[in-house]
Amino acid sequence: MKNIFVGSLVGGIIIFITQFLSWGILNLHGSAQQYTPKQNEILAYLNTQFDSSGGYFLPNYPPGATMDEQSKAMEDAAGKPWAQVYYHKSMDTNMGVNMVRNLVTNILMVMLFCWIISGYTSNSFTKTFLAAIFIGLIVFMHGAYTQHIWYESFDLGAHLADYLVSWGLAGIWLGWFLNRRRV
Repeated sequence: MKNIFVGSLVGGIIIFITQFLSWGILNLHGSAQQYTPKQNEILAYLNTQFDSSGGYFLPNYPPGATMDEQSKAMEDAAGKPWAQVYYHKSMDTNMGVNMVRNLVTNILMVMLFCWIISGYTSNSFTKTFLAAIFIGLIVFMHGAYTQHIWYESFDLGAHLADYLVSWGLAGIWLGWFLNRRRV
């Protein structure tokens, strides 16, 4: 159990650091968070349009629309601009709590992974590393890629790199740490 805890703690920190590098220093996701000099005007306008925080897909049809109305709305929208708006009435700039939540989540993810691979009847560096890469691919395909299929994102490649690099590095660590006595 101690190995799983230590492995999860260090693995979670590895994933946390790679996320920090990707989203912060390297700005790999910048294409999905572009600047517009019209941001103040846009936000002021949105504030007049939305009564509360929420996620919006534009164009859309109203709740309770019939199938015919839905089909007509989608037909009318074909080939025209569309947008997703995640509107929040207030921006929370205290990143400390969110960073702690992210780190704890990363540690728990790696702990679940360690629990799964601890059930292997025989394990090795290679099996652990490949399993970690596969987890990265599964998370990418289920999350970022599936979302991209429906709502075309601008940073899909960055998400793929995030998952492969972070889980790959965690897999290298865990492959060595959890199997070091077997060498």
